[in-house]
Amino acid sequence: MYPVELTVNGQKYKVEVELKTNLLEVLRDKLGITSPKVGCNTGDCGACSVLLDGKLVKACLTNALSAQGKEVVTIEGIGRPGQLHPLQKAFHEHYAVQCGFCTPGMILAAKALLDRNPNPSCDEVKEALSGNLCRCTGYVKIIDAVMAAAKEMAGTETV
Repeated sequence: MYPVELTVNGQKYKVEVELKTNLLEVLRDKLGITSPKVGCNTGDCGACSVLLDGKLVKACLTNALSAQGKEVVTIEGIGRPGQLHPLQKAFHEHYAVQCGFCTPGMILAAKALLDRNPNPSCDEVKEALSGNLCRCTGYVKIIDAVMAAAKEMAGTETV
């Protein structure tokens, strides 16, 4: 077993992991944070997506030891109690959520995009979300929500 110290959603944790343990297992099994989902476990679906030091990663493919000393953000780490992040609000108001399984990963993929490009084109949104699969919505409402959140975050429109 190897010690790993990491910060998740602003809270510091120290866990013991085996060499083969991935970040998804740490989040779900050791810390009880279940918003990153176990989907394909091969990095294809994006349901486990989180931000690691601000970069979008697939937690199922990220070795837990590589998170040593880093900041992990899950869907719980954006917004504040009683105040949704503009992306969360837009997903709700644009009906971009159906079953909800992909939603945390989709929102974090969108956040990673908007953090580096606050005024994306529709094609840039599609590209940024391309690593996250949704079986319910058909993506149109998801893309609409991301575009609306970008406008709200830029102060040019409300969601």
